[in-house]
Amino acid sequence: MNVQCPTSRLIALAVLCLLACVDDCLAAEPMQYPLAVAVADDGTIYVADLKLPGIWEIREGTRREYFRGSKKFRTPLNAVRCLAIDQDGRLLAGDSATREIYRFDADAKPQPLTDGKLGIPAALAVDAEGVIYVSDLETRRVWKVPAAGGEPVEVARNAGVRGMAFAEDGSLVVATALAPQVRKMAPDGTVTPVVTGRPLKFPQHLAITKTGTIYIADNYSAGLWKLAEDGTPELWKTGKPFVRPVGLTAADDVLYLADPHARSLFRVDQAGKVTLIDGPPAAGVDSSTGDAAQ
Repeated sequence: MNVQCPTSRLIALAVLCLLACVDDCLAAEPMQYPLAVAVADDGTIYVADLKLPGIWEIREGTRREYFRGSKKFRTPLNAVRCLAIDQDGRLLAGDSATREIYRFDADAKPQPLTDGKLGIPAALAVDAEGVIYVSDLETRRVWKVPAAGGEPVEVARNAGVRGMAFAEDGSLVVATALAPQVRKMAPDGTVTPVVTGRPLKFPQHLAITKTGTIYIADNYSAGLWKLAEDGTPELWKTGKPFVRPVGLTAADDVLYLADPHARSLFRVDQAGKVTLIDGPPAAGVDSSTGDAAQ
């Protein structure tokens, strides 16, 4: 005859309650320093958090940890700085702690692609063939890496590139703090200035919407620049709720903006309406379910 000890049952119940409490606490943990954002085709949002350190996933209105790195320096994603989605819908992340680009596999495990051959990856972009482009603040270059990974190949010497995105014509558009601050690199290597001089204060990530409009997050301007067809920059959105925006990406004609000093992720539509997806309540800003697909 088996008799279960009441004490054992109470201990088991207490352990289950403790685990549930831990899960709830983790789910409620706020973003600490959201620095970059990427949106998958299914609407899932990924946010790089430099101080987590790691990556959050927002799916159907719920945020959870996608990957948490170690606090130990020179370990994967200890200093994640940029994100992108590759041609197969998989997440890419640039990490300066290990001087590496990672691709996440089906089990959300980061797989290194360059054997630590980079310096400080600040921005990522993927072309139509799946080739990965990365700006490196340390070597002051833009590199390209085969889709499957391998030795980085120099594309251009451009210092301070923090924003990159591919235009519809296959050109790589980059944003840098140096004049000319926005440049277009054609597939044949030809470089054409888009914005001359230095009208932007401190350009960060760059995004191109489905209609071809170029937007740039500006850390010092506390907002978003929008480029006219002739390249004329307009400080389109500035001030509250933005504090020091950095991360920027586009899904169709919707922008997603990560602001590490506001500890928030925002959605901005083409009419300029700002929606808070995640973060502390912001005065005058609608809150969102976090569903990026809509």
